[in-house]
Formats: sequence, C-alpha cells, structure tokens
Amino acid sequence: MKNEIVVITGASRGIGRAAAFHFAKAGARLTVTGSSEDIYDTKKSLEEAGFNDVVALVSDVTREGAMEQIIHSTINTYGRVDVLINNAGVGKFQALEDITLEEWKKMFEVNVQGVFLATKSVIPQMKKQQSGTILTVASDVSRYSIPENGSLYTATKYAVQGFMGSVAQELKPFGIRVGTINPGMTDTNFAGGTEGDPEKKDWLKADDVAAGLLHMASAPKHMQVDEMHIHPLAQDYPRP
Repeated sequence: MKNEIVVITGASRGIGRAAAFHFAKAGARLTVTGSSEDIYDTKKSLEEAGFNDVVALVSDVTREGAMEQIIHSTINTYGRVDVLINNAGVGKFQALEDITLEEWKKMFEVNVQGVFLATKSVIPQMKKQQSGTILTVASDVSRYSIPENGSLYTATKYAVQGFMGSVAQELKPFGIRVGTINPGMTDTNFAGGTEGDPEKKDWLKADDVAAGLLHMASAPKHMQVDEMHIHPLAQDYPRP
C-alpha cells in the first residue's frame, strides 16, 4: 500500500478511524472524511503518530456533489485515487411499527445513497487510471435477517450488498476491483452503543475490521476479494 492514495468516509471514529491508522501504517496517503469537525481529531492523532500525508474534510455523504468535491480535492492534492473505503453508516434498531418514514428515509440516505454517491464520484478517475479498489463496510445482516427490530437496518445492508455486487461486474473491465466486508458484532459506538462496554469484551474490535479492509485492498492487483465475512466466536451466526 506504500504511497497509494486512500479515501475513507466516516473516519471520525470506530472502524473508519481504525482503518485510517491501518492504511497509514502500511504507507498509504489519506483523505479522511466525516460528518462533523471531529474528523480533524483523526487527522491530529494521525499526525501525532507520525503520519503527515493526511487530508481531513467535513462532508455529508448524502449530499449530491459533496463526494465529488472530496474526490476532486484528493486528486488535486495527490494526483490520483487508488482506494475508496465506503464506511460512513448509521444504525437504529426498533420494531417496524415504531419506525417513522423520516427515519426510514434517513437511514437509506446514509447507508445506501451515501455509498452510491461516493462510488459514482470516484469512478471517472479510476477508469482514467484503469485501476482502483472500492470497498464498502456492509454487515453480516446483508446476508441474513436478524430476529427482531432490524428490518430497516437489514434492508439498507441488503441493498448495499446487491449494489456492490452489480457494480463489481460493471467495473471489472476497467481494472477496478469492488468488494464488501461484512462484520458481525463489533465493539464501537455504533447505533448509540458504548465502545469498551464489558458486555462487548468478546466482540470484534474496530481494528479487526480495519485489518480486514487492509487485507482486501492489499491483495495482488490481478485478484479481487469479493466479500469478507468476519464474526466473533461468541456470536451465533446462521450458516447456509
């Protein structure tokens, strides 16, 4: 990954922040984005760790044109884009009858529309290069349904999985690799949770998922990792 240019969305905390450190340690140069000024804390922490090739930008992944600006800024700074990590996402779990239409729209805007807009924005540059890797953090529920209170979140992740699978076929002729990582229970602040909660001690860590993303992106250029599924041993997971 040395000197490769990596754009990571949702990098203010959790998996996105961990991914920034993993890719930086591998020698990548970064553009990290987040929905608030917390993204500058990620940049500061990276620089304090000795990683100075970092551009940090506040951006709303749901807004048309926002990711185009991120990609253009990255190209203006580094000259190319080698990897896009679609990590920005939200989660909320509640009974179907309690979900409002506004909540439904909002989650689809972030989890699905955000992936669409970011992916679309990077394609022209990657086609020009005839190379690139697009990875999306999906979820284990992109392949099965959780028992209760997950209808909305599950719907967005099934949509992402289907979208990325089709995009992989569309972009393969241009030398662009596309894949998803589908983590199970992960100890982060996701969905209003508390990172480090004792009940999560046996869950995956953000670093585990970040390491998976780096592995996928670092695969030989002739090789595509379509999907990676990772789970803590403590999680019951339905097998096909």
